[in-house]
Amino acid sequence: MVRNAKFAEYDATPRPVVAIGNDFKAGHMLPPHHHERAQLVYGASGIMMVETEQGRWVVPPDRAVWIPGGMRHNLRMLSNVSTITVWVEPDRRRHLPANCQVVEISPLMRSLLNAAIDVEPEYDSDGRDGTLMTLLLHELARLPALPLSLNFPTHPRLAERCRAFLGNPGPHDTIEDWADALGMSRRTFTRLFRSETGMSFAEWRQQACLFAALPRLAANEPITQIAFDLGYESPAAFTTMFKRLQGVPPSQYFGGSSAAAEVARASEAMESPKIDLAHRRKN
Repeated sequence: MVRNAKFAEYDATPRPVVAIGNDFKAGHMLPPHHHERAQLVYGASGIMMVETEQGRWVVPPDRAVWIPGGMRHNLRMLSNVSTITVWVEPDRRRHLPANCQVVEISPLMRSLLNAAIDVEPEYDSDGRDGTLMTLLLHELARLPALPLSLNFPTHPRLAERCRAFLGNPGPHDTIEDWADALGMSRRTFTRLFRSETGMSFAEWRQQACLFAALPRLAANEPITQIAFDLGYESPAAFTTMFKRLQGVPPSQYFGGSSAAAEVARASEAMESPKIDLAHRRKN
């Protein structure tokens, strides 16, 4: 079993797919870096947050994040996290996502991942282990993306406003508020916001509120308190928003996972320093 190992030790392994497992303590931070290989980071337990130059992604328990090769990113553990990471060499990414995204993990994929970390790095490509890794790649390409991203603009003043909003998110900020603060017309602002984030202002605002709520829900904080802290008039209004975005009410989202309760400090991570864009894809 390749467990608690550094990927650098296996980067030169002459196989298209390599899987390793690692355990991390809450608060552990992997600083901005990139790899030539793409990677799928599956959190069997705990919650992670990934940040790239394009945005942030929250990875709840039993989900995974796909990070394309060459993409500069950091990774923060919001709780104790047990991970399985699958590394895919560049010429095997043809049918895999080109963008960073959080993905659902199918029962088959979960079984394949758990089997993959028992495979030696230089496995027999023509044998059972090679077949397992090939099937893993096929299943990886089928995993559905989850709406757990928060895209950030590159426009400096708009990006600053977005990051400030994350420190105190709420459902009542309006387009007029932001347009006036940035000295823009409503029409100019709405066009800029969508072109920079790929979302409408209302969609982005809701997603930001969702991101603020997830770590608190994982820590088993009362839904009523979260709803009022985020500025919703009632828990019902917050629940309606949450269910519309996630498909289930907040009370059911984490399924009572005890591992998720380790993230009481997770909300502080939403205010973590941004990636140094001056080093964009240079290191």
